[in-house]
Amino acid sequence: MNILLYKTILYLHIISAMMSIGPFFVLLPMMKRLREADLTKQEAYLDTFRSTTRLAKHAGHVLVISGVLLVMGGYWSWKSSWIVMTVLILVSSLYFLARAFSPKIRKFHETDQDKDKLVQSLTRSIWIYLFLLLAMLWFMVVKPEVW
Repeated sequence: MNILLYKTILYLHIISAMMSIGPFFVLLPMMKRLREADLTKQEAYLDTFRSTTRLAKHAGHVLVISGVLLVMGGYWSWKSSWIVMTVLILVSSLYFLARAFSPKIRKFHETDQDKDKLVQSLTRSIWIYLFLLLAMLWFMVVKPEVW
């Protein structure tokens, strides 16, 4: 693969990783405001939450495609331990993302829901998802030889 093309794909890969991880840090301080918000403000915060997860999802698509292209065009093997571990965590994070946010956000519109518990649950989900994303980032940056 042409070195300029490889570096361009690598750049896209890094930018998409930033766009996949970064917005979730913005959501953390927003959780306190969500807990205290009236219905109008609550909907605005939930819209921001939905937009953030949508951005992360689409950036994740670019991240995966660019990652595949980097492995195919580079000298890394699909059997490299850091790639295998990243893929395993990726699959776990996709499963977690599908179950962690949208169902909880929908519960805000149900009657008789404990708003504090919902916000606490969303906050915990953000931290777990950030942990998964940062673990993948660690494997991609450090590239440890686990086996």
